[in-house]
Amino acid sequence: MSIPKTANVIIIGGGVMGASTAYHLAERGVKDILLLEKEEFFGQGATGRCAGGVRYQFGTEVNIRLSLESLPMLERFKEEFGQAIDYHQVGYLFLLTREEDLEVFEKNVELQHSLGVDTEWLTGDEVRQRLPVMNLDDVIAATNNAKDGVVDPNGVVMGYIGATQRLGAAAISGVEVTGILVEGGRIAGVETAEGKVSAPTVVNAAGPWAGKVSHLAGVPIPIQPLRRQWLTTTHLPDLPPDFPFVIDFAQSLYFHPEGRGLLTGMSNPNEEIGFGQSIDPDWEIVHMEAAIKRLPLLQKAGLASHLAGLYEVTPDAHPIYGATPVDGFYVVAGFSGHGFMHGPVSGKLMAEIILDGAYKTMDVSMLDLARFEEDRLIHEYNVV
Repeated sequence: MSIPKTANVIIIGGGVMGASTAYHLAERGVKDILLLEKEEFFGQGATGRCAGGVRYQFGTEVNIRLSLESLPMLERFKEEFGQAIDYHQVGYLFLLTREEDLEVFEKNVELQHSLGVDTEWLTGDEVRQRLPVMNLDDVIAATNNAKDGVVDPNGVVMGYIGATQRLGAAAISGVEVTGILVEGGRIAGVETAEGKVSAPTVVNAAGPWAGKVSHLAGVPIPIQPLRRQWLTTTHLPDLPPDFPFVIDFAQSLYFHPEGRGLLTGMSNPNEEIGFGQSIDPDWEIVHMEAAIKRLPLLQKAGLASHLAGLYEVTPDAHPIYGATPVDGFYVVAGFSGHGFMHGPVSGKLMAEIILDGAYKTMDVSMLDLARFEEDRLIHEYNVV
C-alpha cells in the first residue's frame, strides 16, 4: 500500500499504543488516520518482545486506576473484536525477601484495597505451602492477585489493527518516519522514505524509540531504551498446572507458564542504556543460576527460545501522555516495562485528549511532559 499525501492524524508506531490510539480515534469517527510502523510487521517492536504480563498490583493510584480501566477491556477483547488474546488469569505472586520491602508492599496493598483491588497478603509459610516446588526458605511474605495474569501481545495488536482498518484507517508497516515537519510552532506533517505526508496532528507512540521521534520535532523527552531479556523452556511435566506468575521482587526474577513450559527472565541492574536487542549470554548464565536455585525443576528443562527487548524508561517509571510544546504533536510512551497492559485504555485516553481536549475516562493529566521540568515526578515502586 502506498502512503497518502495527506492525513488528519498520523500515528508513529504500530505497537499496542499506536494500534489502540488509531482504533479509538477511528471508533470516534475520525477519518483519514494514518498509522506508520517502521518494522515489516505490526507489534514487532517493544510490544512483540514483552513477556505479556498484566496486573493490578502497582504502587501508585494512577497505575492502579489504569489497570482497573485497561484489564477489563482485555477481558472483553475477544467478544468485542473477534480476536483471541489468550488472557489467562494465573495470578501474580510477588515474593518478598527483604524487610525493607514489607512496609512498602503493605502500603501498596492497602492502597489497592482502597481502590477495589482484592490483592491478598500471604505469610512465608502460606507461600511455601502453595508452591512446594520452589525453594522459598528466605521468603518473608508475598502478595497475590488472582486476576493478574498473561495475555498474547500479538493478538491484541492485530485485533486493534484489523478493527482500525475495517473502520477505514490506513495502517502501513515497513515505513519509517525520518522527519517531522513543524511550521510556526505547530505540526505540518511527516517525512518518510516514501514521501511527505501533510497532517495537523501527529502522535508519537514509538515506545523505546519515542525519544528519537520527538527529537525530530524538536521536543526533548526523557525516555531511554533499556534492554531486558528472557527465555522459554521446553516441556516441564512436573510444573503444577496452577503455577502462577511468580516474581522474586528483590532479584527482579520472574517465571510464568508458557505453553507446556515456562517463561523466565531477570532484570540486569547493571544494564546500560542502549538500543541493542541481542542476547547477553553472560547475563543469561547469571539469570539461569538464580532461576534454578529458586525453581530446581528447571534443571530438567531445555531451552526452547530466548529473546531480548527494550523497556522505554522514564525517570519516575510512569508514562508520558498528551500534548507537547509543539501544537498538534502528542506523546503516549515511556511506560517503563508495563505499557502493554495499559495499551487499551491509553489509546482511548489519547483519543479523548486529541478530540475533546480533556481526559474523560480517567484523569492522567499529572502524567504530562511538563512534570519533569516542574519536579512533579510520581515514582512507581513495583517495577520488575
